[in-house]
Amino acid sequence: MPHTLRPGDLLAERYRLIDLLSESGGGRFWRALDQVLERHVAVHVIAAGDPRAPDLMAAARRSATVMDQRILRVLDVDTCEGHCYVVNEWGSGTSLDIMLAAGGVLSSRAAAWVVAETSTAMATAHAAGVVHGRLNPENVLVDRAGAVRVIGLCVDAALHGTGAARADDDVTDLAGLLYAALTGRWAGVSTSVVPPAPQEHGRVLRPRQVRAGVPRPLDSLCDEVLNPYARDARGLGSARGISESLVEFVGDPAGLADALVGRLVARGSEAVVLSAVPEFGFRDPDSTDTTGTTDTTDTTGETAGALTPAQPLTPAGPESVEQPTQAGLPIFDDELDDVSWLEAPAGPSAPPPPFEEPPARPLFAPEPSGGEPVRRPRPGAAASTESQSFWPWGHDTGSSLDSGPPTALGSGFGSERGAVITTPAPPSDEVPGRNAFRVAAALLAAMLLLVAVVVAFNLGRGKTPLGADPEPDTSPSTSRSPGGGADPAANPISGLVVTDLDPQGDPPIENPELAPLAVDGDPATGWRTSTYVQDLGPGGLKSGLGLVVDLGSSQSVGEVDLQLIGEPTGIELFVTDTLPTKVVGLEPVAEVSASASEEIPLETPATGRYVVVWLTSLPAVDGGFRGEISEIVVRGG
Repeated sequence: MPHTLRPGDLLAERYRLIDLLSESGGGRFWRALDQVLERHVAVHVIAAGDPRAPDLMAAARRSATVMDQRILRVLDVDTCEGHCYVVNEWGSGTSLDIMLAAGGVLSSRAAAWVVAETSTAMATAHAAGVVHGRLNPENVLVDRAGAVRVIGLCVDAALHGTGAARADDDVTDLAGLLYAALTGRWAGVSTSVVPPAPQEHGRVLRPRQVRAGVPRPLDSLCDEVLNPYARDARGLGSARGISESLVEFVGDPAGLADALVGRLVARGSEAVVLSAVPEFGFRDPDSTDTTGTTDTTDTTGETAGALTPAQPLTPAGPESVEQPTQAGLPIFDDELDDVSWLEAPAGPSAPPPPFEEPPARPLFAPEPSGGEPVRRPRPGAAASTESQSFWPWGHDTGSSLDSGPPTALGSGFGSERGAVITTPAPPSDEVPGRNAFRVAAALLAAMLLLVAVVVAFNLGRGKTPLGADPEPDTSPSTSRSPGGGADPAANPISGLVVTDLDPQGDPPIENPELAPLAVDGDPATGWRTSTYVQDLGPGGLKSGLGLVVDLGSSQSVGEVDLQLIGEPTGIELFVTDTLPTKVVGLEPVAEVSASASEEIPLETPATGRYVVVWLTSLPAVDGGFRGEISEIVVRGG
């Protein structure tokens, strides 16, 4: 009698059992680690003496003959130590039943794409003579990359003892998958934990009768396959026909896989409901389903319990008690249980009082009280009045106030100065501080004028603006001499020989017959590259190519002049004494983005026999990118 397997046991000296995912019907489903290939696998284990063991091993061998990336493959099958086991490829993701239970139905295009992928996989299996036998939402997985994977090909039906499977059942289940993705109801032949689809007079209701907004092509497909009164009207009697119809409906599937990734359910956020595997639940091979729909009658056992969706528990309300605090109401006085403050008022509350009207602003200033004058002198007026020593209207200038005559007001001026009555001077219109601004502006203008005079004086003497002696100009010059002759260092080097350099080509040549035209002195002729669909660089076919100019001997190079066709062209210059076969390892002496006519002076003259004109990017032309060099002139340094 085989011993009971536990987590950590080693099966067949290769598969380390890690997690027991489900246990039902005498079989166990494990997540295990393949210690040979260091990868996770799925392992189904039943007793070797189980009546299903021969069918399980035969189903695993049939499943292994189907090669399709959408099907989780059978990797191993054997009997060991009283156990019959099947090892499958491990898939990480969310099955369709959990996705529908957690987030609701899929969009029309997403549902059609998922079933189209499943139909394509089943069409491949049917072409090899292999049927699934239990193609329900639990056996359709969306992995973490958004791809659709089919689980349990042949194996799941053998574990459930459904008997001989038929391709027609797979076709009906494909329509049931589309029905479930659109409505959240299951209408296929196989059993499923998804709630069954409603029926009327023995026929499954159309998806548009269950949920509004289902497109008519998908509605018609489900109806024609699930209610097969006209199944062959559009060639939907096969998995290939369903696949082609859904692919035509989806069109461009770009973005659908990414949208499904957003619907994945994180591990632990949803309870995984697995259908029960019966001990001896074989289906009679001779029995047929004439309607192609799911039997909606109630069954006993674990299967019926799996088909019934779980209902959330309703929390019980608080029991009726005498003390209000026991019912959850706060009481602020231990001796008083009055909670009338919590009751709603019998009538509406009174409106708030209206806002007071702001007082009216007076039209005129109020009359002063207590005999005070209407106008009061400014604070400095009294002091200035007391400081006066002379009467301004006296007959003699500078006469004392004591000797002044009486005024027209009938008041005489005696020795008491406190009796002097003065009229306040009218207010001045001058803005305070304006004189200070005027003085500052005048000083600033004078300083600027002085600086300008000093700078002009220094420049007139041949000095710098600050009066220092100017530094001599030490930059190299390629200007012509006063006599009209060219600088000897800038004379072009003659006797040039040009060859092409294309280390990444196959063969490594690039129009070698045109290379000598780049130094023939005729700008109308030149060397050109091939036309590339992509520009040179990391994303292109090549990183670069160019020409090698042989100077005949090692010489000093100070400038290279180029005549190009098209712009811009990425140019790198290399100078070396050995004939180069590639530029890797060479240090560029100049890098420019050249226009049609470019003079490239070297910051420091380089010495060598060979000058490499290396093109790193090409100008755009009709149909792609092409570079052309009509003339090359090399000047000495």
